[in-house]
Amino acid sequence: MAKTKVSRRNKIRARIRGVVSGTAQRPRLSVYRSNKDIYAQLIDDSNGVTILSASSRAKDINELKDTKVVKAGLVGKKIAELALTAGIDKVVFDRGGYLYHGRVKSLADGAREGGLQF
Repeated sequence: MAKTKVSRRNKIRARIRGVVSGTAQRPRLSVYRSNKDIYAQLIDDSNGVTILSASSRAKDINELKDTKVVKAGLVGKKIAELALTAGIDKVVFDRGGYLYHGRVKSLADGAREGGLQF
């Protein structure tokens, strides 16, 4: 099988998911990065439920004419704000097979600034 970026990321993603698992008290903060946008979800793996989500496609973030890294930081702050109103302050971070760099790091830093503990 040809090794592609996607197959490499999926292999890393599976390895991370073998270790990282979310509960209702401490959900998994999952990150998905497309070429244009970034998405974050808080997931309770014990029940298989997405608790809440945020993305750079939200109207207040999308209408900003800023870089993707800055928008990712805003998504992190937004998910932290939503989580705190839902009574969640601790999460486990799932980088989804992406390098902890750039937009993924910016989202994590924004979530920390917003009050989430990893």
